[in-house]
Amino acid sequence: MDITSLNALSASPAAIGWLTPPTVTTTQERSRPDEQTDINTSDSGQTNEEEEVSSETAVGPTRPDGTPLTPEEIQQLEQLKQTDRAVRQHEMAHQTAGGPYTGGVSYEYEVGPDGKRYAVAGEVPIDYGPIPGDPHATIEKMQTVIAAALAPADPSPKDLQVAAQARQYLLEAKLEAAREQSEMNQARSSPAATSEPGEAA
Repeated sequence: MDITSLNALSASPAAIGWLTPPTVTTTQERSRPDEQTDINTSDSGQTNEEEEVSSETAVGPTRPDGTPLTPEEIQQLEQLKQTDRAVRQHEMAHQTAGGPYTGGVSYEYEVGPDGKRYAVAGEVPIDYGPIPGDPHATIEKMQTVIAAALAPADPSPKDLQVAAQARQYLLEAKLEAAREQSEMNQARSSPAATSEPGEAA
């Protein structure tokens, strides 16, 4: 699982433009990528777990036609359920920690042997570009972005890449803030250093 694959990321912020935020994507291997869809609940509005309880209480997990699943299909179904939980937890961790810099989560689904859809990959868009002309705001933003990238218990290589880029922006912003502070300090001390001896109070 990745935080999210960087759909609009370029090495330099100037290349991506500030109107198109970089996107981070959580991906996980899918055994059947041809069976993806954008729907995560059934038409009845029940969640996968609610449906599982109602269908499994009678005879155990079944195919859409009502016939029981084979042991291999049951094992595949359990793997899909685990993947679904892990992907959702991973993406929720990014979204929660990222606050205003993250967008809505989108998932890719695989249809299980029971006919239900399970999340096998996810994506959370995250804006991790610096704020031009405001190093202090950039510092705060990058701290949030780093926390969001590393929020899941199992950060992916893409998560680590986003965190590393945000750390670079953070360092640059800290240097810029220190330079601005130094210039302000020099400006304050400059009139006192250049005043005429007779002008002292």
